[in-house]
Amino acid sequence: MTGLTQALAAFVSKPTFGSNEQGALAVAKTGFMDTIATMMAGHNEPVVNIVRQFLANTTTPAEAPVPFLGTMHPAAQAAFITAVAGHALDYDDVALSGHPSTALVPAILAEGYVLNSSGLDALRAYVVGYEVWAELVSRETDQYHLKGWHPTGVFGAVGAAAAVSYLRRLNESDTRQALAIAASLASGLVANFGTMTKPFHAGRAAAHGIEAVRLSMLGMTSAADVFEHPAGYLNALSKAGRVDRTRAADTLGKTLRILETGLSIKRYPVCYSAHRTIDGVIKIAEAENLQPEQIKSVHITTGVAQASMLRNHHPVTGLEAKFSAEFAVASAIVAREVGLAQLTDSFATRPDVSGLYSKVSIETVDTVCPLDPAFALTDRVTIETNDGRRFDSGDIRFPLGNALNPIDAAGLKRKFMDCLETGKSANSAIKGADAGLYDRIATLEALPSIRQLFK
Repeated sequence: MTGLTQALAAFVSKPTFGSNEQGALAVAKTGFMDTIATMMAGHNEPVVNIVRQFLANTTTPAEAPVPFLGTMHPAAQAAFITAVAGHALDYDDVALSGHPSTALVPAILAEGYVLNSSGLDALRAYVVGYEVWAELVSRETDQYHLKGWHPTGVFGAVGAAAAVSYLRRLNESDTRQALAIAASLASGLVANFGTMTKPFHAGRAAAHGIEAVRLSMLGMTSAADVFEHPAGYLNALSKAGRVDRTRAADTLGKTLRILETGLSIKRYPVCYSAHRTIDGVIKIAEAENLQPEQIKSVHITTGVAQASMLRNHHPVTGLEAKFSAEFAVASAIVAREVGLAQLTDSFATRPDVSGLYSKVSIETVDTVCPLDPAFALTDRVTIETNDGRRFDSGDIRFPLGNALNPIDAAGLKRKFMDCLETGKSANSAIKGADAGLYDRIATLEALPSIRQLFK
């Protein structure tokens, strides 16, 4: 039986896309659409500017553009900055227990620019990276977030290396070396959620993917069994050792997981663990016209891993609020929305908002969603008012925008345009956010060169 590392390399170097390649490419295009939108919206966040300052003194030749800056950078650095921007607002898409697009798309855009890759090649590279990520993450029964691992950083580096290896048309041997190098670069800790370091994870994953490929091309060696070895990638990430390192990877390229799992588009720029709760609270608050002063208590039932990510029970900054169930409830009641306008330090500390935090209680359940073990099967919200009324959301399985409760094309375009306007309002000199950008992404498979994407 071919080992896992070799099987992954064989797929990446000569991928097949099954009987519904067009369906897979359509999902990939949604990933490009959403990531480019969120990177434009988040391009002026403090963490992006910090990363730019960190990289300012480089002497490496410039190779690829950062679209929203209109400047050229080495490919890995361009991917680094762009991925940080895409994840800075925590508004980017979700799948595979993480944020695949914010690691894959920036790496593909940067290296694709260097190679003058076509839009079709870029989309195929995304599918390749997604499938490698999906194959690896599917082998663990325990929840990565509860072990402290941020899957976006951990799997993003390897997924990005796979995508870039495909763009580069590396042979199987060089691809295997690149994937194994990326495996040693993978990192990211849940403890840093709610800080600037979380989007930094995505930036490093995208950059590491490119760097691993470049190192392989220069001849750097790496283990031929890095993923399945007892002291390798999968076992190192598995605290209890229940990971499956021996299962054959014989479905790669035949049954595409991107068609099964898809992408979930965020309607709210906060941790996805809170989205079911937000939907439930807004629905009740609007139907009953509830006001903050009427609320006696709000009780949330959610998964253990979800609750662990929503760690900030009394947030005082917009960043902390992104990882707070209490803020999600309060904002939904006070503003009937949890959006960029609410995710500010001043709103999080407003008396009518912060006054609700102590009224929120959280109960965890040990059910597991078979589609993503980071989530419980369902969440639930109950609200009790001071006059004794009680409202129950019932079980909530898929939040609005989930791959199985999807946002429609009009909704995706509306989010895209809103993000562009957010970017322009933060920086009137923003580059690349012209009126035709949406249409170019919408027809990405027909674009002769990725260099034509940003005008």
